[in-house]
Amino acid sequence: MPTNANDRRRIMLLTGASRGIGHATVKRFSAAGWRVITCSRHAFPENCPWEMGPEDHLQVDLASAEDTQRAIVEVAGRLAAEGGLLHALVNNAGISPKGEAGARMGAISTPFGDWQRVFQVNFFAPILLAQGLRDELTRAKGSVVNVTSIAGSRVHPFAGAAYGTSKSALAGLTREMAADFGPLGVRVNAISPGEIDTSILSPGTEKLVEQIPQRRLGTPDEVAKAIYFLCTEASSYVNGAELHINGGQHV
Repeated sequence: MPTNANDRRRIMLLTGASRGIGHATVKRFSAAGWRVITCSRHAFPENCPWEMGPEDHLQVDLASAEDTQRAIVEVAGRLAAEGGLLHALVNNAGISPKGEAGARMGAISTPFGDWQRVFQVNFFAPILLAQGLRDELTRAKGSVVNVTSIAGSRVHPFAGAAYGTSKSALAGLTREMAADFGPLGVRVNAISPGEIDTSILSPGTEKLVEQIPQRRLGTPDEVAKAIYFLCTEASSYVNGAELHINGGQHV
């Protein structure tokens, strides 16, 4: 039987795993032998695109603080059987409401209810999960990766005001978490993707390629590799960083 954390299979909890960056991250970590527990508003699909069972999927509405707290208790219970260890928490779930015909929702047009829902999923859920699973992360000397966005540092042509400001706040939260979790042996970093080629790209995204020094969109796999880097010993002295993954678009 394994006697310490290093002998055990590593475990990651990932929110927003169903498509794009989340799906690529599941595949990257699974290929490296990690157990990946996924969170979604939906039940485990029978035609799940990755090799995992429903025992590694958790149905939770991150827009509800109460349901998020319930999920934390359930996750802790599942982890108890493997020593109460959580080696990585990846906060990838994010929502960005659109107006009619997919129009961008600015600061004036976004209803207050949408502001609340976006911040609950994009900002409050990550800290609730980290707080609630602090002991499991500490035992494993684990890592937290918050997925921010290039939209958090500028007014984006497609991402709405609530989304952009929530991601900006998440970047600030990453710094605060790095300072507070660091003494526990837990590193907290962020990745900030730019224009990534996924199924949810907004019409007109191809025009932004002209503004990207590498003259192309990024791939979900490139983002997943960066997340993996931040969850392994290769980044053992990286804490409180926000890693830009945008082909140089931010410059």
